[in-house]
Amino acid sequence: MKPVDLEPFQLMQIMAVFFETHAIPYRVVGSLASMAFGEPRFTNDIDIAAELTEHHLADLFRSFPAPEYYLSEPAARDAIRRKAQFNIIHPASGLKVDIFIPKDSEFSRTESHRAIRITSEGEYSAWFGSPEDIILNKLIYFREGGSQKHLRDIAGMMKLLLQKLDRDYIYSWSLKLGVSNEWQLAVNHLSE
Repeated sequence: MKPVDLEPFQLMQIMAVFFETHAIPYRVVGSLASMAFGEPRFTNDIDIAAELTEHHLADLFRSFPAPEYYLSEPAARDAIRRKAQFNIIHPASGLKVDIFIPKDSEFSRTESHRAIRITSEGEYSAWFGSPEDIILNKLIYFREGGSQKHLRDIAGMMKLLLQKLDRDYIYSWSLKLGVSNEWQLAVNHLSE
């Protein structure tokens, strides 16, 4: 496969193999996760929450070397220290992996324990955030940025998973996270 032919789920799988090889807890979140649970849409971003420490950085840089990948060591170190995010770019394909270092919070710990394995035969096998947690995070992103794509992603997931979603869990956490109004908007958006 030529590097330029790399697709988002393929790069996601490369990342999953890295995290699993190095026993680093992770979960795919964001658009790829909402597509795995809902309806497909175009994205060049792969969002992964990973419990990386500075101890893992040498392996990370060895596994994603320049010029095939762009990875800033100062940005990665800073993100780990601040519990923020950094990215890895695959220039030939234009794909970008956003690595989120989870904050030490009750919600992050709960999300980590609720991750589920999803396998698409012949394509990928990786740990994903639960659909409820993906929805909650998309509600947070919607509150922060107002992008309708988050409501569309949520609606796509709800159409396919409506009977399977733990709506009590979503409602309870929406109150704790301050996104209950956004949750109601998403529910209303589904019925439109």
